[in-house]
Amino acid sequence: MSTRKKIFSGLLGGLAFMVFTAATVSPVNDKFFEIMKAIEVYTNVYKEVNTYYVDDIEPNKLMRTGIEAMVSSLDPYTNYISETDVELARLRQSGKYQGIGADIEYIDGLPTIMVLFKDQPADEAGLKTGDRLLEIDGRETAGYNREQLEEIMRGFPGTTMKLTVERPGVGQKKLELLRGDVSIPNVPYSGMLANNVGYVALTTFTQQAGKNVRDAVSKLRAENPELKGVVLDLRNNGGGLLNEAVDIVNIFVPKDELIVTTKGKVREWDRSYKTKGNPLDLELPVAVLINNKSASASEIVSGSLQDLDRGVLIGQRSYGKGLVQNIMETGYGSRVKITTAKYYIPSLRCIQALEYRDGKPFDIPDSERAVFKTRAGREVLDGGGVAPDIELPVLGGTAITKGLLEEHVIFDFVNEWVTSHPTIDSVADFRFTDWDKFVGFLQKGDYEYTSKAEKALEKALEATKEEGYDISAQLKAIQAQVDKEQLEAIQSYKAEIINIIEKEIAGRYYYQRGEVQMGLRNDKEVQEAIAVLNDPARYAKLLKP
Repeated sequence: MSTRKKIFSGLLGGLAFMVFTAATVSPVNDKFFEIMKAIEVYTNVYKEVNTYYVDDIEPNKLMRTGIEAMVSSLDPYTNYISETDVELARLRQSGKYQGIGADIEYIDGLPTIMVLFKDQPADEAGLKTGDRLLEIDGRETAGYNREQLEEIMRGFPGTTMKLTVERPGVGQKKLELLRGDVSIPNVPYSGMLANNVGYVALTTFTQQAGKNVRDAVSKLRAENPELKGVVLDLRNNGGGLLNEAVDIVNIFVPKDELIVTTKGKVREWDRSYKTKGNPLDLELPVAVLINNKSASASEIVSGSLQDLDRGVLIGQRSYGKGLVQNIMETGYGSRVKITTAKYYIPSLRCIQALEYRDGKPFDIPDSERAVFKTRAGREVLDGGGVAPDIELPVLGGTAITKGLLEEHVIFDFVNEWVTSHPTIDSVADFRFTDWDKFVGFLQKGDYEYTSKAEKALEKALEATKEEGYDISAQLKAIQAQVDKEQLEAIQSYKAEIINIIEKEIAGRYYYQRGEVQMGLRNDKEVQEAIAVLNDPARYAKLLKP
């Protein structure tokens, strides 16, 4: 054994001996002993692997693998943060690192621009939604994961990023992007709907979200004396800053109202958050739109307004993220982010929808969920996100439309469509009239929309080949029938699919604001909110036990 390995083994052995001695001489309790025992076993395994494994190992890499495996067995939000990751986070928090102002998703192994934000670096560089990033500063992106992509895109403001992109219907283009500050509005649109109802869309709980929502509601009230209510749209809002959530609830409820309590194992860390300011309006009827992507701060706002009987919730059950994380120092510049508490809203119910067992989500059955009551006495359940007072089917929730969305069919079609349409009418006037082109796109030889039935047929064909017999002719006939039925099913959802296409198209020309506006025109949940806010008797009944 080399001297280095002897020293290393001796250090670990000594550590193990001290740990074991502490555990055997003075065990505080059985749990403490089990912890010490586990540490001893861990250090012994680490020592033996380091000493005898056939190839040289990287101690830091091996240890990180062990730590990450440990924390990943808890929940998705408990993570180890290395010194390098800490530096990246510090750069972002200090403002020295900027994004490009676009949402990116991997499609067919290539990073693809899914959403482009107006007047941000990506937009100013000439990037378009649908562009696929082939090269960044001469490095090919194929095979990179998201973390690696961020690494090569990272840079200081004022520096240039050279891009090679593949644009649908156009081909390859070379662009230069100047890194700079990214400022994306958290309230992309507010305005009046039909029948004297106001509307405010909130996309994220970033800084000033509370002020921006308050300003939007205040403006609606000032400009519309006959205002009958306001719709607060929290759909697809994944949350953000807790204090901003409390400030938004404060718009509609009095000062010193308890909104959130956090409770965990360490009681000294438990916190309560109350409204601090004067409300804007205690009487204005409120309808909150939520769906299964409304999470965390969105659930605090919607759940608190429900618990205080201050607003009617419309849509689908929320995501159910009610966990609090804190970051702890672990030495040598590293950190660990640990779930330390759960959120409890005014009724004292917890909105966390899942338990985690061995790091895997486990749905809490209704039979195990406790019943709580709102201030007026309405029954609500904990442990399952926030349930709406009026539940409606989600747009794009059918198997057909969901498949078209998940497999980026509509996204790809719109990529092709915009290449032959340099401009469109205003959002209010635009109507999609190219349904036949969409159907033709689906039937293209180079495009495949694979339903669950088709996937099952493909598996059946593979299985029969492996077993040595051929039923390809029969399966081909079944496939033809499936194709026919599938096309008929798509035709039956024509109106819903057109609504989704129009929203996607509006976003390409008028960015976030246009997408929101177009969505309002075809939005059944918005129409339901307008109906409720214009029916005081129904609104009041929904808020009573």
